[in-house]
Amino acid sequence: MTNDAQPATEGEDLAITYNPWTDGTQPAIEVKDLAFAYKNQQALSGITFTVARGSINGFVGPNGAGKTTTLKILATLLLPQSGTVRIFGRDVVRGYKDVRGGIGFMPDHFSSYRQMTVFEYLDFFAAAYGLDLAQRDKTVTDVLALTDLTSRKEDFVQALSRGMQQRLSLARVLVNDPDLLLLDEPASGLDPRARIELMDILQELRRLGKTIFISSHILSELGDLCDSFTIIDRGAVRYAGPVEGLTAQTDQAAHYVLHLSVANDEPETLLRGLDGMLAVDKDEGKPHYRLKFDPARLRPNTVLKAVLDCGAEVVTWQRETVELKKAFMDLTTPGVAP
Repeated sequence: MTNDAQPATEGEDLAITYNPWTDGTQPAIEVKDLAFAYKNQQALSGITFTVARGSINGFVGPNGAGKTTTLKILATLLLPQSGTVRIFGRDVVRGYKDVRGGIGFMPDHFSSYRQMTVFEYLDFFAAAYGLDLAQRDKTVTDVLALTDLTSRKEDFVQALSRGMQQRLSLARVLVNDPDLLLLDEPASGLDPRARIELMDILQELRRLGKTIFISSHILSELGDLCDSFTIIDRGAVRYAGPVEGLTAQTDQAAHYVLHLSVANDEPETLLRGLDGMLAVDKDEGKPHYRLKFDPARLRPNTVLKAVLDCGAEVVTWQRETVELKKAFMDLTTPGVAP
């Protein structure tokens, strides 16, 4: 397929006999061998990844890695030059009308009809999706409440702060009740409080069943928000999968956190003596330990059983995920800043 290809006419994609928006077996996003170039610059070099429905997937990469190009193709704003892209099973080229009806795309800049009020702005886009007057009123009221903008509905868009405009942009992509949200740097330019509030809204949207594909450079916040990641660098995917898998990509050791109810020397001495234990870091004055061990020589259940056998009461025992920033630096090209 070339970039001059045209989307199919309505009704052409008749081979699909299921409803991709309700068929729970379909991933939210399926990208296979996707390539795209701008003149002599190769933006994407045959990338492949999958995003499970109901997840929050962090789309991470340095500037110029191909993130925005990928998002525009997912949103049917650019045609793939080769490869395939499916949203809930529907091809983004042949089934572009259905895809557009089931996604919400929030670009990295805020465009608005600035002389409109907040309510008028959302009502305009709800009308563009074909909602009648009664539906529009209820929908706009609901998305205002969800994004905590109800008290600002009569304010002019141009009078809103950057953080409030980002909320409004998010509210706009919710008026068609999309199953998939494609968010390009949604927290860009926000102060710390506005970022936290935005991330809380995204968590609530996930609880409502939305799938969220979010591009961002704010790595620490993505680590708290996302359950899976797609890391891209210079047009190629370096990692795609659950957050736990990043540990195997960057450090072969197993990392666990152990909290005991009472501090004493016996568990610490025992832990340090286990064959395969690489490091035991203890919080001063507290029975809290960070453990690092070789999984080929020492199994997590063996460590836990040894602690319990010595009579210690375990409060917390859980795997510690590798720091996202370290994973990013290990998996992307040196010298290219996030």
